[in-house]
Amino acid sequence: MAVSKRMLTIIRIILFSGTFISLLYVPWILVKMLIMPLPDSIQEQVNEVAAYGFEGIIVYIDQQGQPPALYAAGFKNREQQIPADPNGLFKIASIGKLYDAVAVAKLIAEKKLFPDKTLADYFPELAERIEYADKITLRMMVQHRSGLPNLTSTPDFWNNPPHDSKDAVERILDLPADFEPDSRYEYSNTNYLLIGELIKKVTQADKFEYIKTNILLPLGLQDTYGSIREVDPDRVMSGYYVGVEEDIKMTDYGSMLATAADVGVFLRALNDGSLVEGDEAQIYAGLYEFEHTGLIPGYQSIAWYEKEIDTVIVQFTNTTDFDGYNWNLADIMYWRIVRILKKRRPQNTGDLRLG
Repeated sequence: MAVSKRMLTIIRIILFSGTFISLLYVPWILVKMLIMPLPDSIQEQVNEVAAYGFEGIIVYIDQQGQPPALYAAGFKNREQQIPADPNGLFKIASIGKLYDAVAVAKLIAEKKLFPDKTLADYFPELAERIEYADKITLRMMVQHRSGLPNLTSTPDFWNNPPHDSKDAVERILDLPADFEPDSRYEYSNTNYLLIGELIKKVTQADKFEYIKTNILLPLGLQDTYGSIREVDPDRVMSGYYVGVEEDIKMTDYGSMLATAADVGVFLRALNDGSLVEGDEAQIYAGLYEFEHTGLIPGYQSIAWYEKEIDTVIVQFTNTTDFDGYNWNLADIMYWRIVRILKKRRPQNTGDLRLG
């Protein structure tokens, strides 16, 4: 049985916990979910949502040669006992970086951005307030090789998120770099904060407006939004953090929102070459990834392309925790769905077919 890199990481965590700490502290919930027999269908797997510690789940699957399918289980809203809506909106967090990276590739192809120009070139007003601004290139920011300190690691970020992008930028000014530019990889949300400001600067429009015009509308996507401020809150899946009773969906951390189907269509187009073509395709391939995950309080998401079975899978779960167990459990849920897809028979009950 082939094991993905993601699952190998989880297994290493389990082994480390058991070997070097104590068997009393082995995360047995992870072990249990790893070794349980696979159910016969995706819907049966999704129906196990409560056992995995999630309030709700939405899964979109686009397997080549078959109609796309949606699955849901658990709750959209726990307090009101509203069932999970497969067409509900979800905060996609860092999956939004894929859209930003596509925008950057398109602007490079348009000769409005240049990957090897520096942060100081683009923002001379910040040159004295961001360490190594004269050495950090746009390419390094896209690829998380800039050394910029991570915005979301700044004091009190999660309890008191920035009011807007200007406030967010202020929080990272005058901080020391984490490392010299291009000396290593380290994920930093500051990179994409500044990329968003750069897109705004060169297009003279809001970043999301550029994404909407150049990415979403050509793909016919009507259910992707730049902020929770732009949507009907009743359409948004509630978000829950273990140990916190209230629904935290209205807390604004700056995430895009989308349905699972919209993310799936975008991801398919990114991977099959229909979204970035010609020069754009070559530029993008040298810039960033073709799949992503996302995590903010209350929301974790996976948008992955499984090349072996030519399948796009988007998984949304609306419960997170401090220890990361929920993240690992979401990974296990995803991995088990992939295994079912690889072995399942043509009949497939419980699907909500699209189109």
